[in-house]
Amino acid sequence: MKKIILMILLGALVALSACSSGENEESSGEKEQGGESSSENSSMRTYENESGEEVKVPENPERIVVLSTYAGNVLKLDGNVVGVDSWSKMNPNFESRLEGVEEVSPDNLEKIIELDPDLIIGLASTENVGQLKEIAPTVTYTYGKLGYLEQHVEIGKLLGKEEEAQKWVDEFKAEAKETGENIKEKIGKDATVTVIENFEKELYVFGDNWARGTEILYQEMGLNMPEKVKEMAMEPGFYAISPEVLPEYAGDYIIFSKNSDNETSFEQTETYQSIPAVKNGNVYEADAKKFYFNDAISLEYQLDFFKEKFLGEK
Repeated sequence: MKKIILMILLGALVALSACSSGENEESSGEKEQGGESSSENSSMRTYENESGEEVKVPENPERIVVLSTYAGNVLKLDGNVVGVDSWSKMNPNFESRLEGVEEVSPDNLEKIIELDPDLIIGLASTENVGQLKEIAPTVTYTYGKLGYLEQHVEIGKLLGKEEEAQKWVDEFKAEAKETGENIKEKIGKDATVTVIENFEKELYVFGDNWARGTEILYQEMGLNMPEKVKEMAMEPGFYAISPEVLPEYAGDYIIFSKNSDNETSFEQTETYQSIPAVKNGNVYEADAKKFYFNDAISLEYQLDFFKEKFLGEK
């Protein structure tokens, strides 16, 4: 009887040992799975955002949602955009590249979740940033805090393509500078250029850092801005005027970023028709939707536009 009891106890000990071993193996398996997760996390890297906060972002993001004016920067760097803001979606410069890409907004969190992004890019003013961060790593930028070309390099850094972005910047600056020299040789180094845009019922003039080709004309090419525009628009970036005072702001050349579906009746007035740039045929009309942004793709389009209009280059 004692032998039977002993055998039962030994069997129980073996069973307990097996259970313990199984639990250890399961625990080990969980650790190994955790290791795989860590391995996935190892494909993440640390990016320092503009406030100095460290954000874990994918080494090579594969599904990017852009809720800002930086879609063209991401597209130029071959980023795979799966969701984009409405302004970018309607930009003709991006049309072929955004075919099939969802239009999203920070208000529609469910739609963004469905897109399963691994990176979200927005503006500092983007709504619901806290909730967006719960969906995917989210990085925001303050518009204009960085120079327009610095911004492209910064997005390159975010995407792990800083070298590629810097190469594009260097080549763009060289091309813009050469083009500017050719333009000044043709129109005169003292000639002035004004950039205007009609939007809804307002008319605007622009400084040197609010897209519409202004960065190229004034910063890279070094063309001259009329004193009145410099006085009113340089610091804020843009300034609303009435069509009646446009002659005070008009340079020898006018770049008209035109919304054809908005108010344009001022073009038929005697005030507008009497402006020297208008009389001399020195008003160059551009599609405003192609001129809204200052990302890499938009900049390339704008530079080609200036080459064609000022120099006759196709």
